[in-house]
Amino acid sequence: MKAKASDNRGPFVDGNIRVTVMHIIDSHFHWWPRSVFEKLCKRTGFPSAHVNERGGYTVRRHADEAHPLPSWKEWHDLDDQLAHMDGLGHQVDVVCSIGPMSVFFSQLPAEEGRDLAMHWNEEMAGAQRRYPGRVWASAAIPLVDTKIALDVLEHAVGKLGLMGVNIPGSIGSDARIDAERLEPFYARVAELGLPMFLHPTDAIFADMLDGYNGALHLSLGRVIEVSVAASRLVLSGLMERHPGLKVVMSHTGGALPYQSGRMDKNTKAAKLPRPASEYLHRMYTDTVSPHSAGMKFAIEYYGIDNVMYGTDYPCWDPATCLALLEELNLSAEDKQKLFYDNARRILGLKDPVADKKLAAAE
Repeated sequence: MKAKASDNRGPFVDGNIRVTVMHIIDSHFHWWPRSVFEKLCKRTGFPSAHVNERGGYTVRRHADEAHPLPSWKEWHDLDDQLAHMDGLGHQVDVVCSIGPMSVFFSQLPAEEGRDLAMHWNEEMAGAQRRYPGRVWASAAIPLVDTKIALDVLEHAVGKLGLMGVNIPGSIGSDARIDAERLEPFYARVAELGLPMFLHPTDAIFADMLDGYNGALHLSLGRVIEVSVAASRLVLSGLMERHPGLKVVMSHTGGALPYQSGRMDKNTKAAKLPRPASEYLHRMYTDTVSPHSAGMKFAIEYYGIDNVMYGTDYPCWDPATCLALLEELNLSAEDKQKLFYDNARRILGLKDPVADKKLAAAE
């Protein structure tokens, strides 16, 4: 039974059911502006997009792609998305990240990727202005050219006020997100204290894990990709050289929490000054795992202070995520951290300036 919406946290009685209304931040939420996809639809080469029958778009990396990236109506209407959050019976704020789309900015020619990323970022900043304190958004960064990456970063954060950056699992089809030339970019992200959302895409493992109507890639390929990408940030020494890097891994950390001991056993050849697991424990993650045991282990591995509520909406159902988390029987203190406090602290979410002025006037 859904709880009634309320502006206050705390329990109320609805019939014979005692319901707790929470203030929640969904740290893994996707809104994709239609204007970006309309630009891709006008391209004559690849990557390209076309309108599909589900009210969204289908994006192709190349002509022979077996499983192109689809979206549907629910990805593109922010008002409807927030109304869906309201239907959960809680006060839900959201943090927009790009997800599997983030690789396309690095597959375009450098200047075109820059322009499209800046257009995306302008749309994200507009959403923040329309919903101050309810919507926070992170930036698209093309990585094919290091100077462009730095320029887009400075514009997104310094001018537009976006709260973080998105890093795809690969630079187009190049898996080396730890390329030496990108050292200045990662150094600047660390200096700014920005969260860096690491989400799998479909540019590396999708073709390798073809078949079964996409079941193999979607089940394991994306999990492997985000795990490999995070491992590169560790084994390259980037996490050692830049201790301020805030890496936010999606999907409860991929496979890494479950293979942490294997990482320590086999990564000595990288000659890191510390075991790989020490760097993994500095990362953060979300609750996007469709079974409670995975959520529980992520909390046990990373610690309750490093895990944030996230649903991958509209890829996954927030109501299901909430129900699975209830199975963990977390304390009230841990729920407060998981659902709200951790996101505010880890992601550096600030109260809107307009709200502060209004409060002062009152």
